[in-house]
Amino acid sequence: MVLSKSFGYALRGVLYVSLMNDERRKIRIEEIAAALGVPRHFLGKIMKQVVKAGIISSTRGQQGGFYINEQTLQTPLEKIILLTEGEAYFTTCMLSMRPCNAADPCPLHNRLYGFKTEVREFYRQTTIADLLQTDKPQFIHSLSIHQAV
Repeated sequence: MVLSKSFGYALRGVLYVSLMNDERRKIRIEEIAAALGVPRHFLGKIMKQVVKAGIISSTRGQQGGFYINEQTLQTPLEKIILLTEGEAYFTTCMLSMRPCNAADPCPLHNRLYGFKTEVREFYRQTTIADLLQTDKPQFIHSLSIHQAV
């Protein structure tokens, strides 16, 4: 149950915008990409999907950028996973042999069903706000792929 780069970029982008919300300004894609150390073009495509899903908001133009809305902090991680991975992330056979279910299980299906259910529930209950509750002053740096020196 590995998550894609798209999920990682979406989550990190939302976290960055949420952290910068204290400054009450709109965050431009160039700033987000530079801070996270990710390709601007790819991040832009993902953030467009995030906005379309209502997870964050954006405006265009000279004073445009991304900003949080009423739903941002209460967004469960499950919503971002469904956006970037689709329902298949939670339903695909872990052996990737074929579609499996209770009526036609793969060798691992019955043992993993409970685990997969618990994982989904974890993602359903964990929100952006939960991830932002940290006592680590350097949390923002952990969002970047660049190593601290």
